[in-house]
Amino acid sequence: MNLDLRSIESKQAYKLLTGSVIPRPIAWVSTTSAQGENNLAPYSFFTVASRQPPALCISIGAGTEEREGTVKDTLANIKLQKEFVINVVPSSLGNEMQKSAEYVPSNVDEFKTAGLTPVESTSVKPPRVGEAPISIELELNQILEIGSDHLVIGNVVHYHIKDEYYLGNYKVDIEKIGILGRLAGNYGEITNIHRLPR
Repeated sequence: MNLDLRSIESKQAYKLLTGSVIPRPIAWVSTTSAQGENNLAPYSFFTVASRQPPALCISIGAGTEEREGTVKDTLANIKLQKEFVINVVPSSLGNEMQKSAEYVPSNVDEFKTAGLTPVESTSVKPPRVGEAPISIELELNQILEIGSDHLVIGNVVHYHIKDEYYLGNYKVDIEKIGILGRLAGNYGEITNIHRLPR
């Protein structure tokens, strides 16, 4: 079987891509609105964009069906404030992450609805998730429009890791964190590390 993805519906192409590009890490993105309201939402189109300067990127799609024709609060806030925080999601916070993904009006604080603690960041205005093992503060580098989505690239300005997940020598204990990854429509915990011989 082979398919020309240019000739099928975008929803069908999306299913093939998200079932093939796995596992995908989840960027739990916290932002702040012009009115100072906190926003928190997960995105699984997420990876490292640059080593020097250290930079991460997320892809943000269009508004949900309830808000068709709009942009997501995360994107609107990043465009305005030029700052955001990416929090790492362990499996132990999976329910809270899923709660923060629900559609709510723009003025609703997902930290509160998910029962999470907003903690003041060091270099940016948006708060970080106090319960997250790792939080990364970023300043906007650029936003690229790619079809229906927006690729948001941010330069890392500050990095937080809880002591129990730090191995020393700038290494993270990824087995202990139990990071949650996106698997098509489901999730998986990254705990079984397969080490290949060198």
